[in-house]
Amino acid sequence: MRLSVIVPTLDEEATIASTLAHARRPGDVELVVVDGGSRDETVNVARPLADRVLHAPRGRAAQMNAGAAAARGAVLLFLHADTRLPDDYPALVAEALAPADVVGGRFDIRLDAPGLAYRVIERLIGLRSRLTGVATGDQAIFVRRDAFVRVGGYPATPLMEDIALCRALKRAGRMVALRDVVVTSARRWQRDGLVRTVALMWTLRLAYYAGVSPARLARAYRDAR
Repeated sequence: MRLSVIVPTLDEEATIASTLAHARRPGDVELVVVDGGSRDETVNVARPLADRVLHAPRGRAAQMNAGAAAARGAVLLFLHADTRLPDDYPALVAEALAPADVVGGRFDIRLDAPGLAYRVIERLIGLRSRLTGVATGDQAIFVRRDAFVRVGGYPATPLMEDIALCRALKRAGRMVALRDVVVTSARRWQRDGLVRTVALMWTLRLAYYAGVSPARLARAYRDAR
């Protein structure tokens, strides 16, 4: 079963080489980078490390949909440019998708910063994801291509596209929560502050579930940063 790893990028020259190096595997793994208009050296750094480097309109949903359309794999894994996959991720994904009723899944998360507060955040993210069956993009969501196409891919929204996709996939089949971890950058929490970032993301997520439009939430997110 061929696996395509799709990485949306925007000004990620500092992280993309490490991400792609960790994802590179011989055999049936394809690396597809989809750039949204980087002004730095992201594309030049990625080109020799990826199987394909594409360009798409800026926005994670648009970039990931473009990558999915161009990818050749029967399974799609969407990876943030600052996230490292576990060494045996192809086998883990294949095992997770072995049952016919499973349409996709995600990994647990580890933040690349020391300290008890970050360990608590990791646990809360994993717990929330298990209770709701919904993952966020930094958990490396993977999905069967046919299921992804069936639900219409990522919705064309500026925020919460990952949550919307997971909710749609839950209606199409079973989503699995792997305890194996991806390691993702803690830069957002470090830059904006732990308490402020957690409070902002929970507020936005609750507003989304209450019916506030993603466009309005995206404006609130920009204004709050």
